Amino acid sequence: LASDRGLLLIGDPGTGKSWLAELLSAAISRNSTLVVQGTAGTTEDHIKYSWNVSMVIAKGQSRESLIPSPIMTAMEQGVIGRFEELTRSTSDVQDALISILSEKYVSIPELDDDNIVFAKPGFSIIATANSRDRGVNDLSSALKRRFNFVRIPVVTNKKSEAEIVRFRTAELMRRHSIELDVPPTLLDILLQSFADLRAASASATSDDEKLESALSTAEQIGVLEDAILHSQFFGDRALKAETLASSLVGSLARRSPEDLAILNKFWHGVVEPRGRKDENGPWEGFLEGGREAIAKLS
Repeated sequence: LASDRGLLLIGDPGTGKSWLAELLSAAISRNSTLVVQGTAGTTEDHIKYSWNVSMVIAKGQSRESLIPSPIMTAMEQGVIGRFEELTRSTSDVQDALISILSEKYVSIPELDDDNIVFAKPGFSIIATANSRDRGVNDLSSALKRRFNFVRIPVVTNKKSEAEIVRFRTAELMRRHSIELDVPPTLLDILLQSFADLRAASASATSDDEKLESALSTAEQIGVLEDAILHSQFFGDRALKAETLASSLVGSLARRSPEDLAILNKFWHGVVEPRGRKDENGPWEGFLEGGREAIAKLS
């Protein structure tokens, strides 16, 4: 970001790209709200500017009737602008960023005077892209040269992952004023289950044998959050292995019947042996809770 290039954060879904982009923008510019969301419907107007139609009809085109995009506002203020899911937007929209990142100005041909917006020092763009979106709208070589690429890896170290899950979950509980213990044994079960599911996904020979979920750390946080909220508002305010299993199945079974079949195989081949060894323990409760959840969704 200290160079003349923008920053492109690329990685699998759920690796914290958007969170990192937001934190960087807030830390550098004290503002993380100048965001363009990339979709198939994103147009060049979302990157540059549009017009207030009623003011144009009443007074004509002028700087007062111009509506600057978040990127143009970032240029005028000399701060960081964000572009989420860059590869989801079409090629012509992506190419509109080339001149902005290289020339650092936007021209407004509809105006005769005051028709160029120059970027103040400090302006840059932090963009994010999912590695799973490759081939949707690949970046041109010209645009790639305008970005520094930083790959955000999936966290695989169990200790680091456990710390992240604990931190984000504690943050959620403070925000919602929830007082509920997360037993370390249940956190270990969650981490181990995700590690086993990742290993199974890595050894799968076809997409039909892989869960649609990216099995990221963010997915684990979502599963644990769901279990905590369910226990708080619909349970007896105590997190149980059965509830955790139900949340895991409900969160990861996105395709029916493919994902349910994968989870059912995992429960029979991996969870069941552990549940038998851990009689009356958390793995047995996890086994029963998952079986029940799979049966309900099947």
